[in-house]
Amino acid sequence: MGLALLVTGCVTGREGTEYAVVSQKIGAPRPGHSRIVIMSLKDSWLERTNCDAKVDGIALNRLLPGTYAYVDRPAGPHHLTATQILFPGETVLDFNTESGKTYFFSIKPSERSRAMQGGAIMFGLVGAGVMAAASAGADNKGPVDLVPLQESQARTAMAELLQAE
Repeated sequence: MGLALLVTGCVTGREGTEYAVVSQKIGAPRPGHSRIVIMSLKDSWLERTNCDAKVDGIALNRLLPGTYAYVDRPAGPHHLTATQILFPGETVLDFNTESGKTYFFSIKPSERSRAMQGGAIMFGLVGAGVMAAASAGADNKGPVDLVPLQESQARTAMAELLQAE
């Protein structure tokens, strides 16, 4: 059970800043740059997750349920990775951006993560280990799926989120 809580994360009494406020304050990305926003939505309890994300090797603040993090990077190809403490794998996404645009991604537990959580709930650490081995061939070996969102969809979802600290 402890591993299930560790893998899924928990909601804390953190304080942060809403994206709309931050976006107004910092403005659009600099010329030649794009903005990459990653968020952990407040979906159902089973869909909540956390992760440590990096864009082009630059670490973002830890994403907990109900938070977002962003980084401005030069337009062009990017390498996004996501990991979790004690999770045996890494989520990887390679994508391209255009100057002046903002790209939004939400994180959700991957199929492998859900399998390991189920094993942990049913059989403890042994169950999580068995499910980790059984799901080692999954397409996404990492803890989360990175789901691209349209800007209108993302801005609606982000109205409830706070900036990761």
